[in-house]
Amino acid sequence: MNSGKLVLGLLAGLAAGAVLGILFAPDKGTETRKKIVEKGEDYVDGIKEKLNGLVEELGKKMDGVKAKADEMMDDVKSKVDKAKASTN
Repeated sequence: MNSGKLVLGLLAGLAAGAVLGILFAPDKGTETRKKIVEKGEDYVDGIKEKLNGLVEELGKKMDGVKAKADEMMDDVKSKVDKAKASTN
């Protein structure tokens, strides 16, 4: 999860830098506001893509953990059944 925080931090830094760069550019106010909105939308889309990727990766990892837990449970049940059979 530290990588997710790092990515979000980097994106926030990039967004802040882009906004400051646009604000100090010698453009009309309407053009500057338009650029800020466009850049903001681009960054929001980028963040959404990163978050979707993280959620997808987390889902895959959870599926792997569940499969491993199911496998371990089956192994335990098998050993318990064998123990019961050997005592009878």
